[in-house]
Amino acid sequence: MGRAVKIEIMDTTLRDGEQTSGVSFVPHEKLMIARLLLEELKVDRVEVASARVSEGEFDAVKMICDWAARRNMLHRVEVLGFVDGRASLDWIQGTGCRVINLLCKGSLKHCTHQLKKTPEEHLADIRTVLAHADEMDMEVNIYLEDWSNGMKDSPEYVFRMMDDLKDTSIKRFMLPDTLGVLNPLQVIEFMRKMVKRYPDKHFDFHPHNDYDLAVSNALAAVLSGVRGLHTTINGLGERAGNAPLASIQAILKDQFNAHTNIDESRLNDVSRVVESYSGILIPANKPIVGENVFTQVAGVHADGDNKHNLYYNDLLPERFGRVREYALGKTSGKANIRKNLESLGLELDEDSMKKVTERIIELGDKKELVTPEDLPYIISDVLKHEGINSRVKLKSYMVTLAHGLKPMANVRIEIDGQTYEENSSGDGQYDAFVRALRKIYKQTLGRKFPMLINYAVSIPPGGRTDAFVQTVITWSFENKVFRTRGLDADQTEAAIKATIKMLNIIEN
Repeated sequence: MGRAVKIEIMDTTLRDGEQTSGVSFVPHEKLMIARLLLEELKVDRVEVASARVSEGEFDAVKMICDWAARRNMLHRVEVLGFVDGRASLDWIQGTGCRVINLLCKGSLKHCTHQLKKTPEEHLADIRTVLAHADEMDMEVNIYLEDWSNGMKDSPEYVFRMMDDLKDTSIKRFMLPDTLGVLNPLQVIEFMRKMVKRYPDKHFDFHPHNDYDLAVSNALAAVLSGVRGLHTTINGLGERAGNAPLASIQAILKDQFNAHTNIDESRLNDVSRVVESYSGILIPANKPIVGENVFTQVAGVHADGDNKHNLYYNDLLPERFGRVREYALGKTSGKANIRKNLESLGLELDEDSMKKVTERIIELGDKKELVTPEDLPYIISDVLKHEGINSRVKLKSYMVTLAHGLKPMANVRIEIDGQTYEENSSGDGQYDAFVRALRKIYKQTLGRKFPMLINYAVSIPPGGRTDAFVQTVITWSFENKVFRTRGLDADQTEAAIKATIKMLNIIEN
């Protein structure tokens, strides 16, 4: 693509994304996501709801519009409305919103079979809504719903709609692949026809991902002269979802030299918030935002990274507010382990390196999760010397559980040879244990204690329910996030092992 083009991004996570099965945002979540999209990510426009859905939806849109109006962003907030005279317009105006995305029919089949109207009747109804919107000083964009099948089966209908509406006050014509049926070659063919016939009109493309082609189709639309794209965070949306904003942004910038207003460095954080609110987990291998996408596992890659970044591409994790990690497993090799040792500030001679590598490969063969934070312990275990001191030792503990009473824990630990003992109650056995530890650190020693930010219990892959459980705990301490792992037949014991590992990391 020669000259750089500017592409407008309209994000519809709060409207189309909320149509994901099982997803429903409460009003304050909608406001939070809208704020993140507009202020942090800097998307051009957000579609936040469908008109006349519910009282809760009305309140959510009102909250968003009140907030946006105070920040001069009201013109960037949009609501889907219907061809229903004044009903949708009145609802939208009541929320304070000033932009309606009017859902019209983009295929003859939809017009005649769903609406049971002729194209003339449908156009007359649309013009009625437009007349009311003009009176109310409301901005109008229109969706030509099922445009993809319209172009396949009834292009003359699509052109009839455009010819009739092109000289009205409509600002944008939004062309959806409603059923996700197009491939990129068809998008190029159909979009070029639209752009050629109506060169001065602003077209948006709204893809769906049924054939896993939403991103490819969006790029085909950009190649064909489209001015705007519709996305959602994490690709949320009904059926197979919509085009994920992170992927669209990265490809537009790197492959097409196209410009957007998106702040890439915020993509990862916003994805995590939406993951949390929606309850839809991001697959670990999802491009840009997946947990594993900046993690090298193969040792040959780490070796190449040491030698002039041979395995880097333009998708540098720092762009997206992330860092590159080197996973430890059976294909790690010495280079990978070296990278992890570097980040821990450790150095080993060749012989020790060989032994540690063999141990990690052995653990990897068992499919155990080996975290970089485990490295000092693996080294200590393998080399059989006190190279890394276990400065914190668990001398003894007792946890009790009695019906009708809060669990209790009594804990005795040794730090640098000095013994400390404390007891506490908690909401569970492990919670009581951690509260007792926190007392030792905060009250007795007057020191900070890390914050537990995630706690995951699993049976190691290939394991049996009556064998080991694996507890991986994520901690935050002095602006650093790290994980520790415990493996034991008892869940509480596994968590306690992970916790003692954590204490040794902060002591060392």
